[in-house]
Amino acid sequence: MSIAFPPMKRPLVAILRGVKPEETSDIISALIEAGLTAIEIPLNSPEPFRSIEIAAKRAPADVLIGAGTVLSVVDVDRLHDAGGRLMVSPNVDADVLARARDHAMVTMPGVFSPTEALLAARAGASSLKFFPASVLGASGITAIRAVLPPDVMIAAVGGVSEQNFAEYVKAGIRAFGLGSSLYKPGITAADVAVRAKVTIEAYDRALQAAS
Repeated sequence: MSIAFPPMKRPLVAILRGVKPEETSDIISALIEAGLTAIEIPLNSPEPFRSIEIAAKRAPADVLIGAGTVLSVVDVDRLHDAGGRLMVSPNVDADVLARARDHAMVTMPGVFSPTEALLAARAGASSLKFFPASVLGASGITAIRAVLPPDVMIAAVGGVSEQNFAEYVKAGIRAFGLGSSLYKPGITAADVAVRAKVTIEAYDRALQAAS
């Protein structure tokens, strides 16, 4: 049985690829204060599990903290030990998804084709990360979604930002993973706060326009 993606006012996942432990707390605070409630620290960042532990201790219970680029069951176990509750992977690995489910984690495996999407749904994924969304586009994701179970949560990741929310939202896509538009190595927590504010305002406008 899959772990459902929790209801969120804005199902936006902030991706902090390259974040360092010493800057994690301030950046996490900036994102949470801006209104973001799901944050992913990819495992190809410096000392990622230390950053995840810092983030998990800083975040309130209603904020999902987790890891991206999770490739093995060992990574899942370490993520659990660090206090993470969100497991994001670039691929569909049934063993990784099963271990994450054992730890009651929310899961978001990466998919690109109908075959991968259906496999991930069958494996009990909480949501599907269509990546890179910039290649598929809103129309490509919509076409694949037509053959998926209607209750599967769809997220677009890769090339999505405040610049093109409207295109995806108009197609019925509401969840997104946001990387370089929110954070790049070297920028400050103050920079992140500004970017997060712009992002949320653009997302809310897109939703309002589509309603």
